[in-house]
Amino acid sequence: MDSKIISLAIFLTAYLLFIIFPKKRVFFSIFAVALLILVGIISPKEAFLSVNWNVMAIFVGTLIVADLFTKSKVPAHAAEIIIKKAKNTAWAILFICLLTGFISAFVENVATVLIVAPIALSLSKKMKMNPVKMMIAIAISSNLQGTATLIGDPPSMLLGSFAKMNFGDFFLYQGKPSIFFAVELGAVFSFIILYFIFRNHKEKIPSSPVEKVKSWLPTIILASLIFALAICSFCFDYQYSTGIICILFGIISLIVGEFISKNFILESLKLFDWETVFFLIGVFILVGSITSTGWIETASAFLTGLMGKNIFLGYTLIVFISVFLSAFIDNVPFLIAMLPVAASTANQLQINPALFLFGLLIGTSLGGNITPIGASANIVALSLLKKEGYKVGFCEFLKIGLPFTLAAVTAAYFFIWFVWAR
Repeated sequence: MDSKIISLAIFLTAYLLFIIFPKKRVFFSIFAVALLILVGIISPKEAFLSVNWNVMAIFVGTLIVADLFTKSKVPAHAAEIIIKKAKNTAWAILFICLLTGFISAFVENVATVLIVAPIALSLSKKMKMNPVKMMIAIAISSNLQGTATLIGDPPSMLLGSFAKMNFGDFFLYQGKPSIFFAVELGAVFSFIILYFIFRNHKEKIPSSPVEKVKSWLPTIILASLIFALAICSFCFDYQYSTGIICILFGIISLIVGEFISKNFILESLKLFDWETVFFLIGVFILVGSITSTGWIETASAFLTGLMGKNIFLGYTLIVFISVFLSAFIDNVPFLIAMLPVAASTANQLQINPALFLFGLLIGTSLGGNITPIGASANIVALSLLKKEGYKVGFCEFLKIGLPFTLAAVTAAYFFIWFVWAR
């Protein structure tokens, strides 16, 4: 059988199994890689080179820094101050969502939810209110703002590495407003949706003692990491420097954490998200196999034929197909597979690839907000609610996630088109 057909069959089967058995996705990704090597589709060396080690380094390093930042109690301290200053419950919830978004721009989404969730649950107990809507709002706010910067979430890291974008490029790219401003415009419209959802909660919040900060040093480390990434954008070779910087700050965080709290290194290594690390490695190799066998060119030719010379139609298809698919499947493997397709299609149409790449990122990252299974942050938020005795139905999540997503995506979609279509 043709190696091109075999590679596609293994790739599609693996992705289907990711959807059907999400808890076993690491096993299936590693098994698929082993099968590709065993049948000779890809060599061990090619498999190793298929992995974007810069993205892996960014992910590992920032996750360690985020863990230390969380345990410092600074986010919890800030959230409780915000609650104390809010004039009623509605604004307290909205301010918590804004804080969630701010943290998520620099800290991975799941970590952000774990930082903010205890504050939200505490508020709901004080006010004797159902926390379900609030927790959903926190999860989707985290997913939205995680797209805004290079280090906010894996999809942003993937795009940045693929397009050779540095930290500053997410703000200003090729002399034009970039992803950050598209996301923030979407955030404004989605915030209006959240206001209408929570506007009837007029209850006053009783005063309570504010959480004490264990140490401000982790905040300084996080701020220094962001500053270092911004500076390296102008001084070093982006391909490797960002990953090296993130790993160095991760090591610093482990050392500092050990001084602040005994056994911090051991606990961090035990609780570290190794599953996502190995899953990402497996997906990179899977996509590398279909790239090496020519399927990226085939897919881009099909997409170009579908849209013809109508660039607006092509852009619209890329954004909203990504939104729909990401509502049900993991956005990371989908984005890794689609980035080269979007870039190749743009090149065939002789347009700036940024239009399709930015549209793909927006659709892929924000589409996960529609359903409870669309993003890891959603799953974590719902599992925390389940521990508290609250079960969330699919339609209950959809009532908040769908209007929030449509508002954010539509605003960002038009922004990217008007800025980058010319």
